[in-house]
Amino acid sequence: MRLLILSLFLALPLPAQDRPNVVFILADDLGWSDLSSYGSDLHETPNLDALAQSGVRFTQAYTASPVCSPTRASILTGKHPARLHMTIWREAANNPPKDRELMTPRTMDHVPHEETTLAEVFKQAGYVTAHVGKWHLGTAGFYPQTHGFDYNIGGSLWGAPQTFFYPYSGDRYFREPRYVPHLEGGQPGEYLTDRLSDEALKIIDRHQDEPFFLNLWYHTVHTPIEGKPDVVARYQKKIRQGMKHRNAEYAAMVESLDENVGRVLARLDELGLAEKTIVVFTSDNGGFINEWQGTPVTDNAPLRSGKGSAYEGGVRVPLIIRAPGVTTAGGVSDWPVLSTDYFATLANLAGLEADAPEDGLDLAPLLRDPASPLDRGELFFHYPHYYSTTTPVSAVRAGEWKLLRYYEDDRVELYNLTGDPSESQDLSSRAPEQAARLRQRLEAWLKEVKAQEPSRQ
Repeated sequence: MRLLILSLFLALPLPAQDRPNVVFILADDLGWSDLSSYGSDLHETPNLDALAQSGVRFTQAYTASPVCSPTRASILTGKHPARLHMTIWREAANNPPKDRELMTPRTMDHVPHEETTLAEVFKQAGYVTAHVGKWHLGTAGFYPQTHGFDYNIGGSLWGAPQTFFYPYSGDRYFREPRYVPHLEGGQPGEYLTDRLSDEALKIIDRHQDEPFFLNLWYHTVHTPIEGKPDVVARYQKKIRQGMKHRNAEYAAMVESLDENVGRVLARLDELGLAEKTIVVFTSDNGGFINEWQGTPVTDNAPLRSGKGSAYEGGVRVPLIIRAPGVTTAGGVSDWPVLSTDYFATLANLAGLEADAPEDGLDLAPLLRDPASPLDRGELFFHYPHYYSTTTPVSAVRAGEWKLLRYYEDDRVELYNLTGDPSESQDLSSRAPEQAARLRQRLEAWLKEVKAQEPSRQ
């Protein structure tokens, strides 16, 4: 495999203490239009908007999967979930439904130790590596400590907490007792998003004089939808008829997310680390559009559908990257990028040598010049499972064209995203040659990566 080229950010390999820090902030289920800078008409996100003004904001960033665990695996390994055979979250991996038209595949429920992770690459280069927050990539034998992280605070086999309020445990919403580990000693009323930030700030303080790679993977804005009561009350007063976003509890969660990102950025400023720290902010899949306790959670409009779906609302997410000395302040990139790209990008920006993953590109050229072309062919998506928003589906995007292939009835849908980002007009019957070409390319890719597909019962 080819070696990653040393980034121009670092003309020569630098001693470990002079290499840039990395803070990778991942929200859970945050939709593409949930930030003010991406068009929300209710949510207040001044800190993330300011981050976008100091770095590059991507308008067409995609996750390699429409659900959480596969995307997280793609970030850590730079490999597509279909290649990893990790295409659904852990709890469902070995328990496909038996009452559906198709039998969906049994899949990997963890990241194998044979895979090289970003944490291992940075740890080998002398970095302190820390994971804070949601993991959901395997049981205890596959926790962050086994994948190159020195710290694991809060990471477990579960994909969501029972509650966002201390002690973050119980059996109120889920069928089993759940808790968030390593967050002892809290006080009544303490909020999980705040506490995870507290723990991240302790790590930054403790290791400010040495390079660190910090995964700050929040649980918010995943269910349970619970905001701080005073913030919820303020948003309830803001909601007006005709607004796209109308869930005050969810809006309060988004504000808490933004507030805590602001706390992390402020600490980097206070310690004089902002100019030597790469910051990435994104989400693991599109926004959750189903109801929680009788109220729709969010709305990804103008994008279609949401979490679980291969439509744009399920796989397009916000992405902001700030790399001092590299990024163009206030830059906006409209080039399609994928969650598999972070591995090569971060390794290159830090001047590290690592085997280049099969499925990712280095985004550094876009960070320097957001208008520069990205040498990429197609983007692929593969979700051979059922969800409330979809039946088993695969999809491919090539330039302005996007094709979805549904397994139950073997139908295809074709959209031109330039003129129809809402995917409202299926052009498959009007452009059959284009549809046939994309379907052929999709099927060739599925074969190439040995993707698992559903079958007849």
